[in-house]
Amino acid sequence: MAKYKRFRVVETILESGMMPLYYHQQAEVCKKVLEVAYKAGIRVFEFTNRGDFAHEVFAQINQYALNHLPEMVLGVGSVVDAPTASLYMQLGANFIVSPLLNEEIARVCNRRKVLWIPGCGTLSEISKAEELGAEIVKIFPAKQLGGPAFIKSILGPCPWTLIMPSGGVEPEEDNLRQWFSAGAACVGMGSNLFPSELIREEKYNELKNLLEQTFQLVQKIRNQIGKPY
Repeated sequence: MAKYKRFRVVETILESGMMPLYYHQQAEVCKKVLEVAYKAGIRVFEFTNRGDFAHEVFAQINQYALNHLPEMVLGVGSVVDAPTASLYMQLGANFIVSPLLNEEIARVCNRRKVLWIPGCGTLSEISKAEELGAEIVKIFPAKQLGGPAFIKSILGPCPWTLIMPSGGVEPEEDNLRQWFSAGAACVGMGSNLFPSELIREEKYNELKNLLEQTFQLVQKIRNQIGKPY
């Protein structure tokens, strides 16, 4: 079962302001990347459900986190159906992120009081997700949906909504400032945050510097413009 209660997970995500997304088919690589993120000050991390036996990789890295990274809140993304959500919850996922809105996922997560972050593309989907109990909604693919302007438009009539854009968010000050200025509660970043060449060449010190700089940049921007909660 999940190590952390749902309200604690929400609090950690909102305080962090960023959600790193990563997957590798080798558990040892994932463990190293997770450890580097932890050393950079990051306390929430999304393992991406991708490829055969991905759940077996997650089982190994979650055990590693429980034993060696005590404050890391580890969850799973790219979950598109309820059975997969149940599988990962049984392996200890602290939250479930989906690229789409699926009511069955909401039901199984709510029964176990595990945070569920659905992917939405319209205000109607966002409203439906909130009706189903979503504390945070993901807009995906954020860049293609209209970027920061889309978030600003949504928050006009629905200022209570907590939005996490994912897809097109870059670890650069100008880009991050646009998202947060528009009202993003946090941002999801994947490949832009984990350059494949750094990991392939095991340049983990450089990766740590990138993660640390990005995390600190997010905190600086949010402190300047204020947090939307």
